[in-house]
Amino acid sequence: MYLIAIDEEKCTVCGECVKICPNEIYKLENGRVIVANAKDCSNCQSCISMCEPQAITITEV
Repeated sequence: MYLIAIDEEKCTVCGECVKICPNEIYKLENGRVIVANAKDCSNCQSCISMCEPQAITITEV
């Protein structure tokens, strides 16, 4: 299982993580990106590689 964190101060709400994630972990809600399905994360890190401001961290728990 993975803990996914989005640094809201760095996040530009571009939505690239929402588009790139094969497991639909992220969701745009109320003008921000949220982690909607952390349990489905496979740690492929496509979101991390796509996030230019480096706002996403994934930690194994």
